[in-house]
Amino acid sequence: MSTIFGLSHEATLLVWTFVSIAFLIVFIAKYKWNPFVTLLLSALMLGLLSGMNPLDVVKSVIGGVGGTLGKIALVIGLGTMLGKMMAESGGAERIATTLVDKFGAKRVHWSMMFVGFIVGIPVFFEVGLILLIPIVFTVARKTNMSLLQIGIPILAGLSIVHGLVPPHPAPMIAIDAFNADLGMTILYSLIVGLPAAIIAGPIFGKYIGKRIQVQPPANLEEQFAVKGDIKLPGFGITLFTILLPVILMLAGSAALILDPDATSSWTIFFEFIGHEVIALLISVVFSFYSLGFARGFTKEDISRFSSECLAPTATIILIIGGGGAFKQVLIDSGVGGAIAQIATQANVNIILFAWLVAALIRVATGSATVAMTTAAGIVAPVLAMNPGVNVELVVLATGAGSIVLSHVNDAGFWMVKEFFNMSVTQTLKSWTVMETILSVVALGLILALSMFV
Repeated sequence: MSTIFGLSHEATLLVWTFVSIAFLIVFIAKYKWNPFVTLLLSALMLGLLSGMNPLDVVKSVIGGVGGTLGKIALVIGLGTMLGKMMAESGGAERIATTLVDKFGAKRVHWSMMFVGFIVGIPVFFEVGLILLIPIVFTVARKTNMSLLQIGIPILAGLSIVHGLVPPHPAPMIAIDAFNADLGMTILYSLIVGLPAAIIAGPIFGKYIGKRIQVQPPANLEEQFAVKGDIKLPGFGITLFTILLPVILMLAGSAALILDPDATSSWTIFFEFIGHEVIALLISVVFSFYSLGFARGFTKEDISRFSSECLAPTATIILIIGGGGAFKQVLIDSGVGGAIAQIATQANVNIILFAWLVAALIRVATGSATVAMTTAAGIVAPVLAMNPGVNVELVVLATGAGSIVLSHVNDAGFWMVKEFFNMSVTQTLKSWTVMETILSVVALGLILALSMFV
Protein backbone atom coordinates (compact mmCIF):
# COMPACT_ATOMS: atom_id res chain seq x y z
CA MET A 1 0.00 0.00 0.00
CA SER A 2 1.33 3.42 -0.92
CA THR A 3 1.35 6.08 1.75
CA ILE A 4 -0.38 9.46 1.48
CA PHE A 5 1.06 12.93 2.10
CA GLY A 6 4.36 11.36 3.18
CA LEU A 7 2.73 9.72 6.21
CA SER A 8 3.98 6.45 7.63
CA HIS A 9 2.27 3.17 6.77
CA GLU A 10 0.55 3.06 10.17
CA ALA A 11 -0.67 6.67 9.94
CA THR A 12 -1.97 6.06 6.41
CA LEU A 13 -3.98 3.09 7.67
CA LEU A 14 -5.51 5.29 10.36
CA VAL A 15 -6.45 7.93 7.77
CA TRP A 16 -8.27 5.37 5.58
CA THR A 17 -9.99 3.99 8.67
CA PHE A 18 -11.26 7.46 9.52
CA VAL A 19 -12.47 7.98 5.93
CA SER A 20 -14.34 4.66 5.95
CA ILE A 21 -15.97 5.32 9.32
CA ALA A 22 -16.94 8.85 8.20
CA PHE A 23 -18.52 7.39 5.05
CA LEU A 24 -20.43 4.90 7.18
CA ILE A 25 -21.79 7.49 9.59
CA VAL A 26 -22.69 10.08 6.94
CA PHE A 27 -24.51 7.67 4.60
CA ILE A 28 -26.53 6.08 7.41
CA ALA A 29 -27.26 9.21 9.44
CA LYS A 30 -27.68 11.81 6.66
CA TYR A 31 -28.70 9.85 3.57
CA LYS A 32 -30.63 7.11 5.42
CA TRP A 33 -28.97 4.24 3.56
CA ASN A 34 -29.67 0.75 4.83
CA PRO A 35 -27.12 0.09 7.63
CA PHE A 36 -26.40 -3.48 6.45
CA VAL A 37 -25.59 -2.37 2.89
CA THR A 38 -23.58 0.63 4.12
CA LEU A 39 -21.55 -1.52 6.51
CA LEU A 40 -20.65 -3.89 3.67
CA LEU A 41 -19.67 -0.98 1.40
CA SER A 42 -17.57 0.59 4.17
CA ALA A 43 -15.80 -2.69 4.79
CA LEU A 44 -15.01 -3.09 1.08
CA MET A 45 -13.85 0.55 0.87
CA LEU A 46 -11.47 0.19 3.81
CA GLY A 47 -10.03 -3.07 2.53
CA LEU A 48 -9.34 -1.68 -0.95
CA LEU A 49 -8.00 1.68 0.30
CA SER A 50 -5.67 -0.07 2.75
CA GLY A 51 -4.08 -2.04 -0.09
CA MET A 52 -5.58 -5.47 0.48
CA ASN A 53 -6.01 -7.79 -2.49
CA PRO A 54 -9.62 -7.38 -3.74
CA LEU A 55 -10.39 -11.09 -3.37
CA ASP A 56 -8.89 -11.06 0.12
CA VAL A 57 -11.22 -8.19 0.98
CA VAL A 58 -14.20 -10.28 -0.12
CA LYS A 59 -12.96 -13.25 1.92
CA SER A 60 -12.49 -10.96 4.92
CA VAL A 61 -16.03 -9.61 4.59
CA ILE A 62 -17.54 -13.08 4.26
CA GLY A 63 -15.42 -14.38 7.12
CA GLY A 64 -16.41 -11.43 9.29
CA VAL A 65 -20.12 -11.96 8.70
CA GLY A 66 -19.86 -15.71 9.27
CA GLY A 67 -17.58 -15.42 12.28
CA THR A 68 -19.83 -12.87 13.96
CA LEU A 69 -23.16 -14.55 13.22
CA GLY A 70 -21.98 -18.13 13.76
CA LYS A 71 -22.82 -17.81 17.45
CA ILE A 72 -24.71 -14.54 17.77
CA ALA A 73 -27.44 -15.59 15.33
CA LEU A 74 -28.13 -18.67 17.46
CA VAL A 75 -28.02 -16.60 20.64
CA ILE A 76 -30.42 -14.00 19.25
CA GLY A 77 -32.83 -16.65 17.92
CA LEU A 78 -32.95 -18.69 21.13
CA GLY A 79 -32.91 -15.63 23.38
CA THR A 80 -35.80 -14.08 21.46
CA MET A 81 -37.82 -17.29 21.90
CA LEU A 82 -37.15 -17.20 25.64
CA GLY A 83 -38.16 -13.54 25.74
CA LYS A 84 -41.32 -14.33 23.77
CA MET A 85 -42.31 -17.06 26.25
CA MET A 86 -41.72 -14.63 29.12
CA ALA A 87 -43.90 -12.05 27.41
CA GLU A 88 -46.77 -14.33 26.35
CA SER A 89 -46.98 -15.98 29.77
CA GLY A 90 -46.85 -12.66 31.59
CA GLY A 91 -43.45 -13.51 33.11
CA ALA A 92 -41.86 -10.20 32.12
CA GLU A 93 -44.92 -8.43 33.53
CA ARG A 94 -44.55 -10.36 36.79
CA ILE A 95 -40.87 -9.41 37.19
CA ALA A 96 -41.60 -5.80 36.29
CA THR A 97 -44.51 -5.62 38.74
CA THR A 98 -42.45 -7.11 41.56
CA LEU A 99 -39.52 -4.75 40.97
CA VAL A 100 -41.78 -1.71 40.82
CA ASP A 101 -43.55 -2.80 44.03
CA LYS A 102 -40.27 -3.45 45.88
CA PHE A 103 -38.29 -0.40 44.75
CA GLY A 104 -41.01 2.04 43.83
CA ALA A 105 -41.47 3.56 40.40
CA LYS A 106 -39.01 6.37 41.08
CA ARG A 107 -36.16 4.00 42.03
CA VAL A 108 -36.79 1.04 39.75
CA HIS A 109 -33.96 2.12 37.38
CA TRP A 110 -31.51 1.40 40.21
CA SER A 111 -32.77 -2.16 40.44
CA MET A 112 -32.31 -2.49 36.66
CA MET A 113 -28.59 -1.80 37.05
CA PHE A 114 -28.18 -4.55 39.64
CA VAL A 115 -30.22 -6.96 37.50
CA GLY A 116 -27.89 -6.27 34.55
CA PHE A 117 -24.79 -6.62 36.72
CA ILE A 118 -25.87 -9.97 38.24
CA VAL A 119 -27.22 -11.51 35.05
CA GLY A 120 -24.18 -10.31 33.11
CA ILE A 121 -21.55 -11.99 35.29
CA PRO A 122 -21.59 -15.40 33.57
CA VAL A 123 -23.09 -14.43 30.19
CA PHE A 124 -21.94 -12.52 27.15
CA PHE A 125 -23.32 -9.00 26.73
CA GLU A 126 -25.46 -10.03 23.75
CA VAL A 127 -27.02 -12.91 25.70
CA GLY A 128 -27.86 -10.70 28.67
CA LEU A 129 -29.41 -8.02 26.45
CA ILE A 130 -31.59 -10.57 24.67
CA LEU A 131 -32.74 -12.02 28.01
CA LEU A 132 -33.53 -8.68 29.63
CA ILE A 133 -34.95 -6.57 26.78
CA PRO A 134 -38.55 -7.75 27.40
CA ILE A 135 -38.23 -6.57 31.02
CA VAL A 136 -36.90 -3.18 29.85
CA PHE A 137 -39.93 -2.70 27.58
CA THR A 138 -42.38 -3.87 30.24
CA VAL A 139 -40.97 -1.79 33.11
CA ALA A 140 -40.82 1.32 30.92
CA ARG A 141 -44.46 0.81 29.96
CA LYS A 142 -45.63 0.15 33.54
CA THR A 143 -43.79 3.11 35.07
CA ASN A 144 -44.29 5.45 32.10
CA MET A 145 -40.56 6.23 32.35
CA SER A 146 -38.19 6.93 29.50
CA LEU A 147 -37.04 3.79 27.74
CA LEU A 148 -33.41 4.90 28.06
CA GLN A 149 -33.77 5.67 31.77
CA ILE A 150 -34.70 2.00 32.25
CA GLY A 151 -32.44 0.56 29.55
CA ILE A 152 -29.15 2.40 30.14
CA PRO A 153 -28.72 1.01 33.70
CA ILE A 154 -29.18 -2.55 32.44
CA LEU A 155 -26.73 -1.93 29.59
CA ALA A 156 -24.20 -0.47 32.04
CA GLY A 157 -24.48 -3.48 34.34
CA LEU A 158 -24.10 -5.94 31.47
CA SER A 159 -21.22 -4.08 29.83
CA ILE A 160 -19.01 -3.50 32.87
CA VAL A 161 -18.97 -7.16 33.85
CA HIS A 162 -18.26 -8.17 30.26
CA GLY A 163 -15.05 -6.16 30.31
CA LEU A 164 -13.89 -6.51 33.92
CA VAL A 165 -15.30 -9.50 35.75
CA PRO A 166 -14.08 -13.11 35.39
CA PRO A 167 -15.15 -15.67 34.22
CA HIS A 168 -15.69 -13.65 31.04
CA PRO A 169 -13.21 -14.79 28.38
CA ALA A 170 -11.40 -11.47 27.93
CA PRO A 171 -10.51 -10.95 31.62
CA MET A 172 -9.55 -14.62 31.89
CA ILE A 173 -7.16 -14.26 28.94
CA ALA A 174 -5.54 -11.22 30.55
CA ILE A 175 -5.32 -12.98 33.92
CA ASP A 176 -3.45 -15.83 32.24
CA ALA A 177 -1.19 -13.50 30.22
CA PHE A 178 -0.26 -11.39 33.25
CA ASN A 179 -0.14 -14.30 35.75
CA ALA A 180 -2.68 -12.49 37.92
CA ASP A 181 -4.58 -13.98 40.86
CA LEU A 182 -8.16 -14.89 39.91
CA GLY A 183 -9.70 -14.30 43.34
CA MET A 184 -8.11 -10.88 43.81
CA THR A 185 -9.07 -9.87 40.27
CA ILE A 186 -12.71 -10.74 40.98
CA LEU A 187 -12.60 -8.78 44.26
CA TYR A 188 -11.07 -5.68 42.66
CA SER A 189 -13.42 -5.94 39.67
CA LEU A 190 -16.43 -5.71 41.99
CA ILE A 191 -14.90 -2.77 43.88
CA VAL A 192 -14.31 -0.94 40.58
CA GLY A 193 -17.24 -2.23 38.55
CA LEU A 194 -20.19 -1.41 40.81
CA PRO A 195 -19.45 2.32 41.26
CA ALA A 196 -18.69 2.68 37.54
CA ALA A 197 -21.98 0.99 36.65
CA ILE A 198 -23.88 3.24 39.08
CA ILE A 199 -22.48 6.42 37.52
CA ALA A 200 -22.86 5.29 33.91
CA GLY A 201 -26.17 3.50 34.56
CA PRO A 202 -28.85 5.01 36.82
CA ILE A 203 -27.22 8.45 37.07
CA PHE A 204 -26.35 8.99 33.40
CA GLY A 205 -29.48 7.07 32.34
CA LYS A 206 -31.71 9.53 34.17
CA TYR A 207 -29.89 12.44 32.50
CA ILE A 208 -29.96 11.10 28.94
CA GLY A 209 -33.44 9.62 29.30
CA LYS A 210 -34.88 13.12 29.65
CA ARG A 211 -33.10 14.31 26.51
CA ILE A 212 -33.63 11.38 24.13
CA GLN A 213 -37.19 10.09 23.96
CA VAL A 214 -37.56 6.87 21.99
CA GLN A 215 -40.18 4.16 21.72
CA PRO A 216 -39.49 0.42 21.39
CA PRO A 217 -39.68 -0.97 17.84
CA ALA A 218 -43.39 -1.58 17.22
CA ASN A 219 -42.91 -5.20 16.13
CA LEU A 220 -40.78 -6.10 19.15
CA GLU A 221 -42.98 -4.20 21.61
CA GLU A 222 -46.01 -6.02 20.26
CA GLN A 223 -44.50 -9.47 20.62
CA PHE A 224 -43.19 -8.72 24.13
CA ALA A 225 -46.52 -7.26 25.33
CA VAL A 226 -48.91 -9.27 27.50
CA LYS A 227 -51.89 -10.39 25.45
CA GLY A 228 -55.26 -10.05 27.15
CA ASP A 229 -56.21 -10.37 30.81
CA ILE A 230 -54.15 -13.35 31.97
CA LYS A 231 -53.15 -14.65 35.38
CA LEU A 232 -49.47 -13.88 35.82
CA PRO A 233 -47.05 -16.73 36.66
CA GLY A 234 -45.29 -16.81 40.03
CA PHE A 235 -42.25 -14.62 40.56
CA GLY A 236 -40.11 -17.59 41.64
CA ILE A 237 -40.65 -19.79 38.57
CA THR A 238 -40.32 -16.78 36.26
CA LEU A 239 -37.06 -15.71 37.86
CA PHE A 240 -35.72 -19.26 37.75
CA THR A 241 -36.59 -19.56 34.05
CA ILE A 242 -34.78 -16.36 33.08
CA LEU A 243 -31.82 -17.20 35.35
CA LEU A 244 -31.54 -20.82 34.18
CA PRO A 245 -29.12 -19.97 31.32
CA VAL A 246 -27.17 -17.81 33.79
CA ILE A 247 -26.99 -20.71 36.29
CA LEU A 248 -25.91 -23.18 33.60
CA MET A 249 -23.21 -20.86 32.23
CA LEU A 250 -21.97 -20.08 35.73
CA ALA A 251 -21.77 -23.82 36.46
CA GLY A 252 -19.71 -24.33 33.30
CA SER A 253 -17.35 -21.49 34.20
CA ALA A 254 -16.97 -22.72 37.79
CA ALA A 255 -16.16 -26.23 36.58
CA LEU A 256 -13.40 -24.90 34.32
CA ILE A 257 -11.95 -22.75 37.10
CA LEU A 258 -11.82 -25.77 39.43
CA ASP A 259 -10.50 -28.08 36.70
CA PRO A 260 -8.78 -25.90 34.04
CA ASP A 261 -7.51 -28.89 32.03
CA ALA A 262 -10.98 -30.49 31.90
CA THR A 263 -9.66 -33.85 33.08
CA SER A 264 -12.95 -34.87 34.69
CA SER A 265 -15.99 -36.08 32.76
CA TRP A 266 -18.10 -33.86 35.05
CA THR A 267 -16.09 -30.82 33.97
CA ILE A 268 -16.72 -31.68 30.32
CA PHE A 269 -20.41 -32.14 31.04
CA PHE A 270 -20.77 -28.80 32.85
CA GLU A 271 -18.68 -27.07 30.19
CA PHE A 272 -21.07 -28.47 27.56
CA ILE A 273 -24.30 -27.40 29.28
CA GLY A 274 -22.64 -24.10 30.25
CA HIS A 275 -21.92 -23.09 26.65
CA GLU A 276 -24.19 -20.12 25.95
CA VAL A 277 -25.90 -21.78 22.96
CA ILE A 278 -26.60 -25.04 24.82
CA ALA A 279 -27.61 -23.20 28.01
CA LEU A 280 -30.09 -21.08 26.05
CA LEU A 281 -31.42 -24.11 24.17
CA ILE A 282 -32.03 -25.96 27.46
CA SER A 283 -33.67 -22.86 28.92
CA VAL A 284 -35.94 -22.35 25.90
CA VAL A 285 -37.13 -25.96 26.08
CA PHE A 286 -37.68 -25.57 29.84
CA SER A 287 -39.65 -22.36 29.23
CA PHE A 288 -42.00 -24.25 26.90
CA TYR A 289 -43.10 -26.11 30.03
CA SER A 290 -42.66 -23.60 32.85
CA LEU A 291 -44.15 -20.63 30.98
CA GLY A 292 -46.04 -22.56 28.31
CA PHE A 293 -47.79 -25.83 29.11
CA ALA A 294 -47.89 -24.98 32.83
CA ARG A 295 -49.73 -21.75 31.97
CA GLY A 296 -52.34 -23.56 29.88
CA PHE A 297 -50.93 -22.92 26.42
CA THR A 298 -51.31 -25.64 23.79
CA LYS A 299 -48.52 -27.06 21.64
CA GLU A 300 -49.92 -25.08 18.72
CA ASP A 301 -49.67 -21.87 20.76
CA ILE A 302 -46.05 -22.55 21.70
CA SER A 303 -45.13 -23.45 18.12
CA ARG A 304 -46.70 -20.20 16.94
CA PHE A 305 -44.94 -18.13 19.60
CA SER A 306 -41.53 -19.58 18.81
CA SER A 307 -41.98 -19.06 15.07
CA GLU A 308 -43.52 -15.60 14.87
CA CYS A 309 -40.97 -14.02 17.24
CA LEU A 310 -38.09 -14.66 14.84
CA ALA A 311 -39.22 -12.41 11.98
CA PRO A 312 -38.42 -9.08 13.74
CA THR A 313 -34.86 -10.26 14.47
CA ALA A 314 -33.88 -10.68 10.81
CA THR A 315 -32.86 -7.05 10.33
CA ILE A 316 -30.96 -7.00 13.61
CA ILE A 317 -29.05 -10.17 12.69
CA LEU A 318 -28.05 -8.81 9.26
CA ILE A 319 -26.86 -5.49 10.69
CA ILE A 320 -24.78 -7.27 13.32
CA GLY A 321 -23.30 -9.41 10.53
CA GLY A 322 -22.42 -6.25 8.59
CA GLY A 323 -20.70 -4.89 11.69
CA GLY A 324 -18.75 -8.14 11.89
CA ALA A 325 -17.60 -7.73 8.28
CA PHE A 326 -16.36 -4.20 8.95
CA LYS A 327 -14.58 -5.33 12.10
CA GLN A 328 -12.83 -8.21 10.29
CA VAL A 329 -11.53 -5.95 7.53
CA LEU A 330 -10.20 -3.58 10.19
CA ILE A 331 -8.27 -6.49 11.70
CA ASP A 332 -7.09 -8.09 8.43
CA SER A 333 -6.00 -4.77 6.92
CA GLY A 334 -3.53 -4.30 9.77
CA VAL A 335 -5.25 -1.39 11.51
CA GLY A 336 -5.18 -3.18 14.86
CA GLY A 337 -1.45 -3.80 14.52
CA ALA A 338 -0.83 -0.18 13.52
CA ILE A 339 -2.68 1.05 16.59
CA ALA A 340 -0.67 -1.28 18.80
CA GLN A 341 2.65 -0.14 17.32
CA ILE A 342 1.81 3.52 17.88
CA ALA A 343 0.66 2.84 21.45
CA THR A 344 3.82 0.96 22.43
CA GLN A 345 5.86 4.09 21.71
CA ALA A 346 4.05 6.00 24.48
CA ASN A 347 6.02 6.42 27.71
CA VAL A 348 3.25 6.35 30.32
CA ASN A 349 2.20 4.74 33.59
CA ILE A 350 1.74 0.96 33.04
CA ILE A 351 -1.92 1.09 34.13
CA LEU A 352 -2.57 3.99 31.76
CA PHE A 353 -0.56 2.20 29.08
CA ALA A 354 -2.68 -0.97 29.39
CA TRP A 355 -5.88 1.09 29.23
CA LEU A 356 -4.64 3.12 26.25
CA VAL A 357 -3.55 0.10 24.19
CA ALA A 358 -6.85 -1.70 24.77
CA ALA A 359 -8.82 1.49 24.12
CA LEU A 360 -7.12 2.22 20.80
CA ILE A 361 -7.56 -1.35 19.55
CA ARG A 362 -11.18 -1.32 20.74
CA VAL A 363 -11.89 1.89 18.81
CA ALA A 364 -10.21 0.44 15.72
CA THR A 365 -11.70 -3.07 15.75
CA GLY A 366 -14.98 -2.66 17.65
CA SER A 367 -14.49 -5.81 19.71
CA ALA A 368 -13.89 -5.73 23.48
CA THR A 369 -12.61 -9.31 23.41
CA VAL A 370 -10.24 -8.64 20.49
CA ALA A 371 -9.03 -5.45 22.19
CA MET A 372 -8.35 -7.13 25.52
CA THR A 373 -6.78 -10.21 23.97
CA THR A 374 -4.48 -8.20 21.68
CA ALA A 375 -3.62 -5.69 24.40
CA ALA A 376 -2.72 -8.51 26.80
CA GLY A 377 -0.06 -9.71 24.36
CA ILE A 378 1.32 -6.19 23.96
CA VAL A 379 1.24 -5.26 27.65
CA ALA A 380 2.61 -8.52 29.08
CA PRO A 381 6.29 -7.91 28.07
CA VAL A 382 6.12 -4.32 29.36
CA LEU A 383 4.54 -5.53 32.60
CA ALA A 384 7.36 -8.02 33.08
CA MET A 385 9.78 -5.07 33.20
CA ASN A 386 7.72 -3.37 35.93
CA PRO A 387 7.67 -5.89 38.81
CA GLY A 388 6.31 -3.45 41.40
CA VAL A 389 2.94 -2.96 39.65
CA ASN A 390 -0.26 -4.57 40.96
CA VAL A 391 -0.91 -7.12 38.21
CA GLU A 392 -4.62 -7.53 38.97
CA LEU A 393 -5.20 -3.81 38.46
CA VAL A 394 -3.46 -3.97 35.10
CA VAL A 395 -5.94 -6.71 34.13
CA LEU A 396 -8.80 -4.38 35.08
CA ALA A 397 -7.23 -1.41 33.27
CA THR A 398 -6.97 -3.49 30.12
CA GLY A 399 -10.61 -4.50 30.53
CA ALA A 400 -11.72 -0.91 31.12
CA GLY A 401 -9.95 0.20 27.95
CA SER A 402 -11.61 -2.59 25.97
CA ILE A 403 -15.13 -1.18 26.49
CA VAL A 404 -14.50 2.48 25.66
CA LEU A 405 -16.19 4.40 22.84
CA SER A 406 -18.33 1.72 21.22
CA HIS A 407 -19.28 3.01 17.80
CA VAL A 408 -20.27 1.88 14.31
CA ASN A 409 -17.75 -0.98 14.01
CA ASP A 410 -19.13 -2.71 17.13
CA ALA A 411 -21.88 -5.30 16.73
CA GLY A 412 -23.17 -4.29 20.17
CA PHE A 413 -23.68 -0.73 18.92
CA TRP A 414 -26.06 -1.91 16.19
CA MET A 415 -27.80 -4.33 18.54
CA VAL A 416 -28.56 -1.54 21.02
CA LYS A 417 -29.55 0.85 18.20
CA GLU A 418 -32.09 -1.56 16.76
CA PHE A 419 -33.56 -2.84 20.04
CA PHE A 420 -34.02 0.70 21.37
CA ASN A 421 -35.21 2.04 18.01
CA MET A 422 -32.66 4.88 17.93
CA SER A 423 -30.93 6.73 15.13
CA VAL A 424 -27.15 6.50 14.76
CA THR A 425 -26.80 9.96 16.33
CA GLN A 426 -29.01 9.03 19.30
CA THR A 427 -27.06 5.81 19.82
CA LEU A 428 -23.78 7.74 19.83
CA LYS A 429 -25.16 10.22 22.37
CA SER A 430 -26.51 7.52 24.69
CA TRP A 431 -24.84 4.11 24.31
CA THR A 432 -21.43 5.37 23.15
CA VAL A 433 -21.27 8.00 25.89
CA MET A 434 -22.37 5.43 28.50
CA GLU A 435 -19.61 3.03 27.43
CA THR A 436 -17.04 5.81 27.59
CA ILE A 437 -18.21 6.89 31.05
CA LEU A 438 -17.92 3.28 32.22
CA SER A 439 -14.39 3.04 30.87
CA VAL A 440 -13.09 6.38 32.15
CA VAL A 441 -14.69 6.09 35.60
CA ALA A 442 -13.32 2.55 35.94
CA LEU A 443 -9.85 3.80 34.98
CA GLY A 444 -10.04 6.56 37.59
CA LEU A 445 -11.09 4.08 40.27
CA ILE A 446 -8.30 1.68 39.27
CA LEU A 447 -5.70 4.46 39.51
CA ALA A 448 -7.09 5.47 42.92
CA LEU A 449 -7.04 1.86 44.09
CA SER A 450 -3.41 1.50 42.91
CA MET A 451 -2.41 4.03 45.55
CA PHE A 452 -3.49 1.63 48.29
CA VAL A 453 -2.84 -1.90 46.95
